[in-house]
Amino acid sequence: MQCEERSGRETSSAETVVAMSDEMSVALLPNAEAPDAPPPMAPGRPTVAILGSGDFSRSLAVRLVACGVSVVVGSRCVKRIAPGLFPDAVELKDQEGAVARADRLVFLALFPEHYPSLLGLRASLAGKVLVDVSNAVKLGRSRLSNAEQLAEMFPESVVVKGFNVISAWTLQTGAQDGNRQVLLCSDSVEGKNEVAQLARRMGFHPVDLGGLCFAQDLESVPLGLFPLWRGPVLTTFLLFLFFYGYGFIRGILLPYLANKRNAFYRLAFDLVNESLPAVALVTLALVYLPGLFAAWLQLWRGTKYQRFPCWLEGWLLQRKQLGLLSFLCAALHGVYSLCLPLRTAAQYRLINAAYAQVKAGAEEPWDELGVWRSDLYLSFGVLGLGVLSLLAITSLPAVGNILTWREFTFVQSGLGYVALTLSVTHTLVFGWNFAFSAQAYAFYMPPSYMLAVALPCAVLVCRCFLLLPCISGRLARIRRGWESTRKCPVSQHHHVVANSTCPEV
Repeated sequence: MQCEERSGRETSSAETVVAMSDEMSVALLPNAEAPDAPPPMAPGRPTVAILGSGDFSRSLAVRLVACGVSVVVGSRCVKRIAPGLFPDAVELKDQEGAVARADRLVFLALFPEHYPSLLGLRASLAGKVLVDVSNAVKLGRSRLSNAEQLAEMFPESVVVKGFNVISAWTLQTGAQDGNRQVLLCSDSVEGKNEVAQLARRMGFHPVDLGGLCFAQDLESVPLGLFPLWRGPVLTTFLLFLFFYGYGFIRGILLPYLANKRNAFYRLAFDLVNESLPAVALVTLALVYLPGLFAAWLQLWRGTKYQRFPCWLEGWLLQRKQLGLLSFLCAALHGVYSLCLPLRTAAQYRLINAAYAQVKAGAEEPWDELGVWRSDLYLSFGVLGLGVLSLLAITSLPAVGNILTWREFTFVQSGLGYVALTLSVTHTLVFGWNFAFSAQAYAFYMPPSYMLAVALPCAVLVCRCFLLLPCISGRLARIRRGWESTRKCPVSQHHHVVANSTCPEV
């Protein structure tokens, strides 16, 4: 009896394993395609037509020929095409002849205002897949996109929006030297699949954005002028204006009004060099401040399943730009500092110091404390700039893409706080004991570096609080899905009894 029961269990277990293997072989998404195994194109050597003979048409033809695709270029006037402009493998015809030679895909490398000139080819283009590569002329939503207008002109054709975010340089040099993504949208799934197959054959990665209603957004992508940089650049510029204006009032304007001491020569060099490190330090603190806000907000809410405020989400998305601008200001400060001895004002100061030394009869003056101070703050500054350079390098997509998530987090977060600590230490050592001297508060105004170091110090203190075991442990549990009882009253602890068996029936 026991043998029969054991045999039955083994048979049931084998059937379960077979069923599980069959289920695992089924794709999670219907009609899903393996990303690394692109579906083959039509058998043989496909023929693709390109209407237009401009720079984009030539670059696209070169890339298609290199991928083993037959290319026919159609032009309104074939005779005006200079010899050698296209590869020898490209066939040059008029527009009607090029459309007739195309198997299925026809690229429209024309400006949108020339689309009506193709209405005479409406019968020949029926059933073809028209790939619209045009872009918008200006930002702002109009009634219809270029692709939608094309679809209205040729209702019997399939219109696919794509390849408009790929430059002619990327097509010529290959996908490895530019952006690999090709954004596509169309109302025809079959048409998008055909264009996606061709994009994979060319070495690109197609991304389906949906229907043709998204063509207007896709056409506006190349017109965007650093959309994620506007806020960080404006913030950095305003910080520079603040510190530059503060230094001008404190160190130049007020001394001139009070003592008639002319120091306006400092506007061109000294004041810029004093403002740049302050801006770099505050901007670097702004990189890590939103992360602290997000952590404390999750601790207060007791859950990670609530969205952050819109202003915090936007701030989190702009940390990379803020970090690169901080590195730029720090690098410029380093270059300005290296040029200090080359200035005429520095030479005059050196001569005056030597004259004062001779007049005082001091043969070998030595300030031990001053030597230690200068060496320490220079050393901390060089180390901080070096670590910040590493952060800037890993921010590049070509470098960041080869790092694992743990490596990237270690560099951007761990070494980022190291760079911030070194920069704060550099500033504090530079100030030394001047902060406790009454002479440092001319006109009751503290030096600019004291204002700049306040926010970074607050960021480091808040970060140290988050490292406490009682806080870091709770935050780690929240980020792994745990919720407080006031957010999720259901018990989240599942007790498992060891060696427990189900009762037999």
